[in-house]
Amino acid sequence: MAFFFFLLLLLLSSAEASWPPSPGFWPSTHVRSMEFYRGFRNLWGPQHQSLSQDTLSIWLDRTTGSGFKSLRPFRSGYFSASIKLQPGYTAGVITAFYLSNNEAHPGFHDEVDIEFLGTTFGKPYTLQTNVYIRGTGDGRIIGREMKFHLWFDPTKDFHHYAILWRPNEIIFLVDDIPIRRYPRKSAATFPLRPMWVYGSIWDASSWATEDGKYRADYRYQPFVAKYRNFKARGCSAYSPAWCQAVSASPFRSGGLSRQQENAMKWVQSHQLVYNYCWDNKRDHSLTPECWH
Repeated sequence: MAFFFFLLLLLLSSAEASWPPSPGFWPSTHVRSMEFYRGFRNLWGPQHQSLSQDTLSIWLDRTTGSGFKSLRPFRSGYFSASIKLQPGYTAGVITAFYLSNNEAHPGFHDEVDIEFLGTTFGKPYTLQTNVYIRGTGDGRIIGREMKFHLWFDPTKDFHHYAILWRPNEIIFLVDDIPIRRYPRKSAATFPLRPMWVYGSIWDASSWATEDGKYRADYRYQPFVAKYRNFKARGCSAYSPAWCQAVSASPFRSGGLSRQQENAMKWVQSHQLVYNYCWDNKRDHSLTPECWH
């Protein structure tokens, strides 16, 4: 009997060790969901986009992918959606939810990304977070990538992914658990111009899966991504100057609580697979926030 209880305790402790601790605060519950067409519109690939019972499906096949865009630009806010990814072989395929002003500033834009990098059979998706500032995503690319393997299978159910953008910080969250905080250390390393909210699915075979080793295989088309539970709350580009930025924590001033910090540390110690600041092949004179 004692051995049985020991095994049970071992199983429980291992189950707890494979899941992040509670963040203690759930920002998604403080933002109301919206219907897709109240906040967004199709941007490209309209024939590869459908809306059914509040779930938006977009897909990629040999002919094209698809994308959508918010109706308004924002200068800060909380932006999120519940997303379900396609299982099986998805190498080369990118499913994305992000902020950008590429259309307003072509060749010199800002961008904040959540991207799911497609994978091969038996390997997990990689969630890539990234920040581009005033053209570092154009021409000579200077990415600020942090990549994670999730603690769940993102193809089995919907999970909630969010970007919180304030004048002094960007926080990426998965199911309300902070996974990355990117603070503003200087105006040169932080996006400050208004951005729109986007989602898309597209072929990035040249780099998406193991640096382009595995490419999109259209024998497995269509590649479908599903989005629902859209949330967008913040200061639009047209809001008055006194508009207060949304917080991802119990504190109106922003930042994270100690409990949220602990949850984020767990994710970064257990699930982080790449941090641009730790990459010795990178020229870190171009990413001074890593060391200052």
